[in-house]
Amino acid sequence: MRISPAARAAFQDCASVGLGMVPLGLAFGALVVQSGLDWWWAGLSAALIYGGSFEFLLIGMVVAAAPPASIALSAFLVQARHVFYALSFPLHRVRGRLARTYSTFALTDEAYALTAGEQARDWSGPRILWLQFFMHLYWAGSATAGALLGSLVPDGVTGLDFALTALFAVLALDAIRDLRGDLPTPVLALLCALGARLLFPGQLLPAAFALFTAGLLARRLATRRKPAHV
Repeated sequence: MRISPAARAAFQDCASVGLGMVPLGLAFGALVVQSGLDWWWAGLSAALIYGGSFEFLLIGMVVAAAPPASIALSAFLVQARHVFYALSFPLHRVRGRLARTYSTFALTDEAYALTAGEQARDWSGPRILWLQFFMHLYWAGSATAGALLGSLVPDGVTGLDFALTALFAVLALDAIRDLRGDLPTPVLALLCALGARLLFPGQLLPAAFALFTAGLLARRLATRRKPAHV
């Protein structure tokens, strides 16, 4: 079977990021089983929801039998950042209604980060689509494997639900090291997290995302109103 050049290039493009998603997917699958859900729930969630941070949040909401309205609101607040991704994601290079629908569905933080760089300006639509498919496969496959192996994790092990928070903390530290005068963004994120912790302790994650989104919009408006200096 002949592999297309676009698929081969996309696999190389996302190899390091995809391998980085494997431990997180394994932790998610193990957490699903440890929370009392069936193992197939992990693979189904990873394949159909493909929401990363929201999937971790959803486990607790499903176990607690949260109302559908609360789940829908949380999904909107957590995933609202994708609206801003769409402003610069190269969806116009993807041809075909079905291909564009899947590319929109599979738009993740990792896919956006890889396609927003300087090296991706000449990538074709098939290459972008294959890249998203491979990362989707990494996530769904590792989540399913983690669920199947979850029964081997002792009951006393804790902290699996903190895996995503730990990953984002590491990524944030790396981003701060590479900052070029953009320090207010992590400071804003920290202030939003503290504000949500004080004002809405029962809905910490949705409230923090909502405050952060509002803060980014307010900062953007304030920046645009400032006069340009020659």
